[in-house]
This record gives sequence, structure tokens and C-alpha cells, in this order.
Amino acid sequence: MTNLKLHTTAPVDMEGDLASLPGEGARMAPHWAAPERVASRPVSPALIHGVEVPVASARLLDAMSDYGD
Repeated sequence: MTNLKLHTTAPVDMEGDLASLPGEGARMAPHWAAPERVASRPVSPALIHGVEVPVASARLLDAMSDYGD
């Protein structure tokens, strides 16, 4: 059995109900690495080519309803 040592001021619900998720996310946010800014540049239309889809995948998508199965 794992002995969990938690250093927190708020009571922790180890079962994890939905009400505790926002607080847990806020506590973990400083630990997640994220870039300061993502720079994306537009792609020239000359560089965009067609998309090839395998025949089996095309048949699968064609057989699905408009709103998913």
C-alpha cells in the first residue's frame, strides 16, 4: 500500500469528486510547463497539397452517419 504524504492547507478528497477538480487543476497549473508564446506563421497555399485517405478509412467514414455512430 502506498503512503501518500500531502502538504496542503485544503482538505483533499482522495476519491476525487467533480467538485474537487477545479481546485486540483489550479494547484497543479504551476507545475505544467507551457511555452510563453506559440508563434505560428501562415502556410503558403502553394505548399498545401491533397490529402490521401486509405480506401478502408474512406469506406468506414462513408458508412458512418452524419452525427457519428
